[in-house]
Formats: sequence, structure tokens, C-alpha cells
Amino acid sequence: MRVSQTNSHTNLAGDLLLHLGGAGDGPLHERVKRGLRAAIREGRIEVGTALPPSRQLAADLGCSRWAVTEAYGQLVAEGYLEARTGSATRVCWSNTPDVGAPDRAAPQAPAARFDLAPGLPDLRAFPRRRWADAVRAQVTEAEFTEFGYPQSGGHPRLRRLLAEYLARSRGVVADARDVTVCTSVTDGVRRVCHTLRAQGITAVGCEEPGWTRLREVIRAAGLDPVPVPTDGDGVRTEDLTAHPGLRAVLTTPAHQFPLGSVLVPERRAALLHWARRVDGVVLEDDYDAEFRYDRRPVAALQGMDPSRVILFKSLSKIISPALGIGWIVAPPRWTARLHEADQAATQPPTVDQLAFAALLESGAYDRHLRACRQRYRNRRDALVRTLATHLPDAPISGVAAGLHLILGLPADVDTAAVVKTAARRSLLVADLAAYHATEARAEHGLVLGYGNLADSAVGEAVRRLRGAIEVSARG
Repeated sequence: MRVSQTNSHTNLAGDLLLHLGGAGDGPLHERVKRGLRAAIREGRIEVGTALPPSRQLAADLGCSRWAVTEAYGQLVAEGYLEARTGSATRVCWSNTPDVGAPDRAAPQAPAARFDLAPGLPDLRAFPRRRWADAVRAQVTEAEFTEFGYPQSGGHPRLRRLLAEYLARSRGVVADARDVTVCTSVTDGVRRVCHTLRAQGITAVGCEEPGWTRLREVIRAAGLDPVPVPTDGDGVRTEDLTAHPGLRAVLTTPAHQFPLGSVLVPERRAALLHWARRVDGVVLEDDYDAEFRYDRRPVAALQGMDPSRVILFKSLSKIISPALGIGWIVAPPRWTARLHEADQAATQPPTVDQLAFAALLESGAYDRHLRACRQRYRNRRDALVRTLATHLPDAPISGVAAGLHLILGLPADVDTAAVVKTAARRSLLVADLAAYHATEARAEHGLVLGYGNLADSAVGEAVRRLRGAIEVSARG
């Protein structure tokens, strides 16, 4: 927009206002100089900001280019601007001392060099090229209509491909209309909990121990998370009857977190029988289902009774939590209620949904999974061997699956102290006790994740862990 010389201000570089004053305040080049100088001094134009080309600013002001170049030249001479041949004129002055230098008063804590904490896949293995190619293809080839507001429930193409993929790989019984795209398992559980509450359900049974964050989400939705004991065979379904009125339960049948157990067939059947008897619903977190190393993965519980099970999954532990893509598979009656109760729910960007759909359709997603499965199997084997060498008296539990295992410790070892000592040694580990909601704890040890641990770091990580355990043992 052209701004006349008599205006008191004009737009500069977007939303910044350059105050020029009126015609009686002196020549225009002086007013431009004063306006720019004031903006720089007040911090409204930051160091490194490129100013508009003199021709462009002159056109905006409706004046000669000479007036702008004169103002720029004066500010360069005063040290406010920097001009280089072939480059933009940039701000080089700030009233903040040591601009660009690190904040010495509040240094950043160094990142841990050895990551044995659970919760992350191998971030080094992110399929950068495949993902970039898929995004680029969608941006280039997608119809212009795809760049409008996302469709409720997720993009139809992704929902269809997910239904087909889940039927093939996890034994899920659903069509595209039963799939709802969300941003994570946490997001999916949150949405469903609001729907449960709207239907009069007031509590959700939760595996004890279990993933702490999901208990917090359930509580934040206004429902009561009820601890249900879990052991080496999965959630103890016989204990559900101890909670009259309970009609929903959250479970991880494929690979329980943190104990690493798999729900045995008898309890799978008993869980579904309970859901039918109380007219309830099972929330199935399909955690780590793709990563089973001693046998083929057990099919999803959802396939045994699609009318009573709501399944959750995301790419957080498969590719990266940074993508923010997950999904819910629910019976039709629950899907309809889910959309009614949470119409303003956030969705992954449409381009990302289409990029993931392209990976599913091309087989690239399956190839990524196969490569990860082999990588994690080898890494788990190496970690188990190294633990057996350096900590022979510490038992290892959990089936050969997923991205974590349990390292049992003697009762005289303070696990909380081990976690703190390990952190000081640039090693991340997790205390098993942190995942309990009650004081009834049968286990004593650490949860060790190996998803984001570099293969070359296994030996040194275990040696540091041994040292932390030794100094933390109670005398």
C-alpha cells in the first residue's frame, strides 16, 4: 500500500509501524532516519532483520529513492545498520549486551548422552527422505481443495488406508467410518473419556502399574482412574468385580507398560465377558504391538469384539512423536458420540495426513517397520547380554518385545537415588515405582528403554548404570 508523505506512519516489514511524524518535522529522509533509529532502539526491529530494499520503501512512502538511501546511509554511518554488496541492509545494533552470546546467568543443562529412559523410538532412524518426499509430493500434486479446513474425523483417504492396514496387520475389524484420526494416544484417550462421561460413565479401570500420563488424562476429563492390579499375565481381570459400577477399563494387551507382560488368552476372554456383562467398553492401547521378537505379534483384542473395544494407536513409538499422528478405532455408536462431543478437536495437518497415507499405500511404512523391528531386536539382545555381564545378580523381566525391559534390583538399593545418580552421569533411566498409583508394589527396579539408545553406546551406558547402582546401595 502506498503511503503519502504527509502520513504520520507507514507499515514496515509486515506489522511494524515506522513513525515518521508530519511534513513540518523536517525533510522526509530525516524523518525516515529518526523513525528507523527509534524502532531499532526500542527493540521493535531485532538484530539481523533485513530492511526493505530502498526502492520498495520509497514506493511505500511515495517519495524518491534518494530519501531512503540517504536515511539508510546515515544509519550505517552511525552503526545502526550494516550494508553489504549483494545483500540486504540489516540491523546490527542492539541495546542488549552480548547479543548472540549464551546466557551465562542461566546456562542450559546439557542433554544426557545415554538414553535408557522409556518412551521414545530411535530418533536417529527417522525416515527423513521418505517423509520429505511424501510431503513434497502431496504439496505438489494434491488438489487445491485439500488445502482448506481439515475434514472432521480425519482425511477420508487416510481413514480408509488405516482400516485396510489394521485389518491386515492387527486383525482389526473396522471400515473407514470407524476410524478417527487424532494427534496421539493421549489425545485419543482424552477424547473418548469426555464421550464416556457424557454417557454417564464415571470411572475407568487402569492397569497398576501403568502409564502415568494416561491416568492424569482420565482424571482431567472428570473420570476416576481406578487401579486394577497387573502381573506377568497382564491385567488381573478377576479383580474387576471388586469395583461395582465400573464399566470401562484401559489396558495394553499386546505389551503392558511397564511390566512388559502380554495379556494371556484366558484373561482376554474374561475381559470381553466382563465388558458384555456390565454393558461396558474396553479401551485398548495397542502399545508396542508391532515389535515382538520371539514370535509373531498377538492380534488386537478389538478383532474379538469390535462392538465392545475402542482401539488407540499413534506413530509416537514407531516413527516419532513430533509428527503428532494417531488414530482411534471405535464401534459406530461410539464414533458418532465421539464426533458430537468433541467437534473442535485438533487434527494433524492435512498434508501430513496425506503424506502418511502415501507411506501406507506405497509399502514404505511396512519397510520402515521391518527395519525398526530388526534394529530393536538386535539392540535388546545386546543390552540383555551386557546387563548379564555387568549386573549378573539383577534379574531382567518382560517378554522379548517393545522398546523397554525391567531390571530388578535388590531391596537395599534406593531406585530413586539410582535415577538421580545416573542423571549426574549423563544417563537417563526410570524408576519403576514412578508408574504405580498405589503403595502395593510387588516389584523393585528400573524401567530401561532402549529405543533411543545408540547401538555403540550400550556398553558405556550399562557401565555407568552399574556405577550408579553401586553408589546408591543402602549401607
